[in-house]
Amino acid sequence: MTRRRNPFPGVARTVDRHGKVRWRFRKRGFSAYLPGPYGSPEFRAAYEVAVEGSRTPNRSKAAHGTFAWLIELYLESPRFKNLSDSRRKSLRGLLDWLRGEVGDLPFARFGTRHVEAVMAKKAGPVAANNVKKTLSLLFNFAVARELGVTHNPARYAERMRERGDGYHTWTDAEIDRFLNWHGASTKARLVMLLALNTGMSRQDLTRVGWQNVSGGRIAYRRGKTGVGADLPILAELADELANVPTGQMLFVTHGPRKPYKPETLGNWFGDRCAEAGVPGSLHGLRKAGATRLANAGATPDEIRAFLAHSTNSQGAVYTRQADRARLADSGMAKLSGREGERKLSNLSARLDKGGV
Repeated sequence: MTRRRNPFPGVARTVDRHGKVRWRFRKRGFSAYLPGPYGSPEFRAAYEVAVEGSRTPNRSKAAHGTFAWLIELYLESPRFKNLSDSRRKSLRGLLDWLRGEVGDLPFARFGTRHVEAVMAKKAGPVAANNVKKTLSLLFNFAVARELGVTHNPARYAERMRERGDGYHTWTDAEIDRFLNWHGASTKARLVMLLALNTGMSRQDLTRVGWQNVSGGRIAYRRGKTGVGADLPILAELADELANVPTGQMLFVTHGPRKPYKPETLGNWFGDRCAEAGVPGSLHGLRKAGATRLANAGATPDEIRAFLAHSTNSQGAVYTRQADRARLADSGMAKLSGREGERKLSNLSARLDKGGV
């Protein structure tokens, strides 16, 4: 007679000090008690979660089913590892903050009100909304991996209203002031015109060089999204690139050859803005480039190509803003025309009631 195969490998029957029968999963140093009667739906769901936990390399001592445990699973997943370096770095900071705030709490028992309570721990609407976004990411991961939850409570949390539109968008006057202060052949001027004319982020600016230039065009793949851009080099940028030695690998370097870190380049450029007396940033130049295109009548498709976005959503924002301004100008011009007609009459004095 052959021995019946255990349908739940790693599970053993135990009796606690109160005489209650419990089921415990153990594998590769991982241990967890499984709830519910043996073989029940609750038991099976917990068993699958435990098996997943036992497969996770570099396991921490986080308790099974807690946020800390979920975060560890996410950090080891392809979903996290496939993100860009900059996105992983910024997200890791938020995940570490969440681990410190709610790491020992069971994520399966979280509701929308709990999500909003965690959001309230951050000062400012932008930071609070980033917490909502990160928790939503974790819950979506847990749902997809069938880790004991079937819905995302962060999805229904009230989003905080953000004032303004984020980074300050450079005005034409501020651009002129910066260029007048930082003359031709300066690194500050080169960085500024690169960002303005290509829409590159800090990360992309630290990696671009002559290898990206061919036939009067500059092509690169955006580090954050992996989306490619292929843009013509306008005259104002071409004039500054002409000062960069052809043997120099990167356009923007820290010293003769050393590349910048994105954060360091951003800080350095911020100092150059302060010298010129403008409240700008590199990301604000990216927005200014998109705004210039929208004001010139560019379509959302054209702005998407400039920003190296995968969708037209952000490009549509710029075109809507430009359309509002153009429509306002058109409407006011009509009103001005009516005022002119009322004040300047071509009718004869006898037929013009407004005449004197």
